[in-house]
Amino acid sequence: MNFTDLNLIEPIAKAIQEQGYTNPTPIQERSIPEILKGSDFLGCAQTGTGKTAAFAIPILQNLSKSKTKNNHIKALILTPTRELAIQIEENINAYGKYLPLKQLVIFGGVKQGNQEAALRRGIDILVATPGRLLDFIAQGIISLKNIEIFVLDEADRMLDMGFVHDVKRVIKLLPQRRQTLFFSATMPSEIQKLADSILNNPVKVEVTPVSSTAETIKQSVYFVDKENKLDLLSHILENDISDSVLVFSRTKHGADKIARKLQKDNISAEAIHGNKSQNARQNALNNFKNGKTRILVATDIAARGIDIDELKYVINFELSDVSETYVHRIGRTGRAGAEGSSISFVDSLDLLNLRNTEKLIGKKIPVIKEHPFHTDNLVAQKRDSNNKPMAAGGDRRPRSPKPQNNSNKPAGSTPTAFKKPKNKNFTRKK
Repeated sequence: MNFTDLNLIEPIAKAIQEQGYTNPTPIQERSIPEILKGSDFLGCAQTGTGKTAAFAIPILQNLSKSKTKNNHIKALILTPTRELAIQIEENINAYGKYLPLKQLVIFGGVKQGNQEAALRRGIDILVATPGRLLDFIAQGIISLKNIEIFVLDEADRMLDMGFVHDVKRVIKLLPQRRQTLFFSATMPSEIQKLADSILNNPVKVEVTPVSSTAETIKQSVYFVDKENKLDLLSHILENDISDSVLVFSRTKHGADKIARKLQKDNISAEAIHGNKSQNARQNALNNFKNGKTRILVATDIAARGIDIDELKYVINFELSDVSETYVHRIGRTGRAGAEGSSISFVDSLDLLNLRNTEKLIGKKIPVIKEHPFHTDNLVAQKRDSNNKPMAAGGDRRPRSPKPQNNSNKPAGSTPTAFKKPKNKNFTRKK
């Protein structure tokens, strides 16, 4: 199938052709016709399968026929991060460039003046993060009473980031009669319950098994002691990989530390995380996209919305405690059927996370030993961890000694743990 078989109107067909789209991805092929019919939709598809076009294209076509006044918001797309919101708005702008529809993206972290002014002029499609949307609603700047289409994107990430309650507040403000589109890469029980509560007899599409990784991504693990991770990263970037690389850090502080180390080694790198201003984050992302910056170090939340078709490499500096995050991370590469590579650094604290990740994706990740920082000690620990319980994070901690049983001692006797000091002037306080 190609896009000409989807009965798209000429302005949209022309725009997506200019984007170089010829054949729809599986999620696009199965969702676009159903959404065009006005059906509620539940899509479970891994990151990088083309979900944005899957809902943006039919939304544009349906709204082009809408009779609602132009100065009212007709479609609301709710997404968890600023970067993803910006990416969605850019795609909508590209697909709808020949339509008279107006779209806007709003998010926190910047002054609201320009966003407010655009809203008051009137828009058709609003892409928003939960916090800024609820803030504008509270100020009376936004009304949702005319919404015809509501999209909840990256629902599982909403849960991870603690936005579920905000999402539920937004849903209460929506009209009962609407089309709802629900997309998520994974479907934990709480997200399934949310979907069941807001969808009306939805069409359900799952294009890949839940929490699976794309077959086009070559995955590997490097066992390395924690203190050698930074040196291993520099070694790989200087000797093995010459392309752009997205590096994932568990913490904001860690992202900055990694970027500084790479800069010290004359490797162009920038960090992107929630403590950076929106302008700084966008500049870093643009520099990475246009090749000015070779290495982008990102936290998981900041990385959502990074959509680069040519990205070949992702490096996990640490594995996340949430196994599903691994799927999201490596989904930044190998997009739209392209080949990609994922490298994960694993130290003693990552061993349990590695085991849980392998269990989630249903496969063992090959271990690469041909590097100067390989440690066989971790290989033994990993094998041992399959048989013996380990504390969270992978470190086996000694058990606390059992308290002594003094039940046979007479009442009022001195506990054995108490020793009277040698100081003769010592007097126990009553």
